[in-house]
Amino acid sequence: MPKPLKFFLVVFNLLALVYLLWPTPVVPDLINSTKSDLPGDTVQIKNVSGYFTNLSRSEVMNFYLKYYQSPFRIRLNHPPEKAREIIIDTIPSYYFEELHLPFKESLYINGFDWEKDVFTKPEKRIANKIIYHNQEYQSKITIRRFPTTIPNRLLSFFLTEIAVIFSVKTLFTFFRRHD
Repeated sequence: MPKPLKFFLVVFNLLALVYLLWPTPVVPDLINSTKSDLPGDTVQIKNVSGYFTNLSRSEVMNFYLKYYQSPFRIRLNHPPEKAREIIIDTIPSYYFEELHLPFKESLYINGFDWEKDVFTKPEKRIANKIIYHNQEYQSKITIRRFPTTIPNRLLSFFLTEIAVIFSVKTLFTFFRRHD
């Protein structure tokens, strides 16, 4: 292996180690919201929290984007029905987004706005009005984190790296033989 390539791999792996060992962001409770104590929003489902709020979708997402920082953060917009697979099969959903930190963790954000519920006819949406502790709210936000342990991060990263290096070497060998 050429020396410049070895040097690149050493530097790349040192930077990867720093990234993988760096703690994941701490996400505080959603501002201007009431934290839910309903079953399923506390300890019944691991790493789940629920909030009742009058914040808009953009305000909610901007809040989480502000606290969930990383140079490699990926923002994914999923179909609302996917929330039933990731959080719980009975969850109502209007939007469902994911903030993903490769090899580290994912934060899923489910928002249900009763007035914008696409699964309910407009004239029947009033039945979905959100009232919690005698107060009316525009939406309910449910978040779920999927953290990984440091050994799992390192193992998945280095196995991926080895697979990529092996694939590239195999391709180069194949093309050299067929020239």
